[in-house]
Amino acid sequence: MSMQMRSNAELLAMLVGKRKADKLFRNTLVSLFFAREGSNKYSKELAAAKELVKRSLNEEIQQLDALSSPAKVADYLKLTLMGYEHEVFITLFLDAQNRLIATEELFRGTLTNTAVYPREIVKRALLLNAGNVIFAHNHPSGLATPSHADKVLTETLKQALALIDVKVLDHLVIGDAAAVSFAESGWL
Repeated sequence: MSMQMRSNAELLAMLVGKRKADKLFRNTLVSLFFAREGSNKYSKELAAAKELVKRSLNEEIQQLDALSSPAKVADYLKLTLMGYEHEVFITLFLDAQNRLIATEELFRGTLTNTAVYPREIVKRALLLNAGNVIFAHNHPSGLATPSHADKVLTETLKQALALIDVKVLDHLVIGDAAAVSFAESGWL
């Protein structure tokens, strides 16, 4: 049987053993994949698998135009940002052909907000010689719905970066296994 035809429970058993898989798996992988160290759902094997998937997606988006596969970019961002108990704001700096130059966590906040400074993003974009950027941040509440403040911030960043000819391609808000794209929602 091919790997794609196996159930989640079967694949998990291959990774951590049947006994451990039976204790961990309850019809959803999200709670397992993003379990915190020390919780009863945490597994070093699953943490390693998550990191390998994240690295694989990072390699893929470095090799191609980030806009040619928005789903892969969203998957990478979900893996990067889910599970934090505080807000984290990251920026993907892209070259003129939309290839990834760097992914950087620029700001950390509290449970409900993060202070983001446009000046710092402009400085990093100039230093990295970026032509385009994609922003992303998480909502620890699990709801991926952008707030009014998220929309105002995005517009402010878009205006600041336009002054140095850097285009904002998207801003994704990450919740529990979901991502809301400003570009796809028509807010950019």
